[in-house]
Amino acid sequence: MTETTATAPFSFSVAATAGRARAGVFMTPHGPVETPAFMPVGTLATIKALDPAEVHSAGARMILANAYHLHLRPGDEVIRDLGGLHRFMGWDGPIVTDSGGFQVFSLETLRTVDEDGVDFRSHLDGSRRRFTPESVMRIERNLGADVIMQFDHVVPGQSSLDVARDASERSIRWLVRCRDAFGRLSADQPALRQALFPIVQGGIHTSVRQAAAQTITGLGPWAGFGIGGLSVGESKEDTYAMVDAVDEVLPRDRPRYLMGVGFPGDLLAGIQRGVDLFDCVAPTRMGRNGTAFTSAGRVNVRRADFRDDAGPLDAECGCSTCTRFSRAYIRHLFAADEMLGPRLLSLHNVDFLMSLVRSARAAIVAGTPFPAAPPDSAPGAA
Repeated sequence: MTETTATAPFSFSVAATAGRARAGVFMTPHGPVETPAFMPVGTLATIKALDPAEVHSAGARMILANAYHLHLRPGDEVIRDLGGLHRFMGWDGPIVTDSGGFQVFSLETLRTVDEDGVDFRSHLDGSRRRFTPESVMRIERNLGADVIMQFDHVVPGQSSLDVARDASERSIRWLVRCRDAFGRLSADQPALRQALFPIVQGGIHTSVRQAAAQTITGLGPWAGFGIGGLSVGESKEDTYAMVDAVDEVLPRDRPRYLMGVGFPGDLLAGIQRGVDLFDCVAPTRMGRNGTAFTSAGRVNVRRADFRDDAGPLDAECGCSTCTRFSRAYIRHLFAADEMLGPRLLSLHNVDFLMSLVRSARAAIVAGTPFPAAPPDSAPGAA
């Protein structure tokens, strides 16, 4: 089957399905993205420790950067004046920018919320800042990513019904302001082609999530939808339940982006529930700290029994780390505090998730069983 929808110059086509899972292509001004897809996170305009060419070689086609962090350093206007985020970071594929909502609300004691926006202090120097839906749209236009996310109100995963409803309804009101500001900015600068994605919030409360999805759908058309406020302290069962809840409401002819989710089992669970795009800092963060994803589960490379282990990190992995270097060598790099160690492990972890998602896509197309999720941990794992 082939289904295509377009919100020019963006389009989404679905070539095959397996239950709710689908294999598609998301077209953007900077090229196509085969879905389902995992997007490595380049918070500060870099996938930490990795060259963009390495990230592309690992299979990444779309990456994420963060508006909050880039607004603070080096400044979104600086990036605009240097030709935009693609040129600035040397990545010629599609980019999505997170609005910074999660980062701002993570500041807790450093921010205050009102209906107009959020006052906060920079985590870098304590300077006073303010984000509103309108100012965030300006920031994201300056950065120039292909997909930009609305400014939303994020609350902890276990928030009460009243707290979750309040944040979700505020996020919808802010979405209307984001949409209107985005329209004005786009009219002033039509050559910059971007898509604004709304974000469905609602904590772990099915009724709130479904009401938000229904309302947001009617405020479009949208080129895609974000599902946010998950993986922020709730159980995995609650995460999956909320994806199930919005699946009943969101249009099936648009890509769905499950924000901040990227562990192997969660990727497969999300794909089987109809999610198309994912992002997470886990592969590079864990790599820098000595933990690897493998087909046998997570492994801490600092393990003493790796000291004279000549085998590859993961015998089933074909990445350049696993095909060239031994466990003993990688362990030595971490023990000696050599920067190559975190680089090799980060590259392996990114490649591992890319391979896993490609395998899931191939299974959807071929109608064969999904790849098995590796265990979350293994003996001696981190």
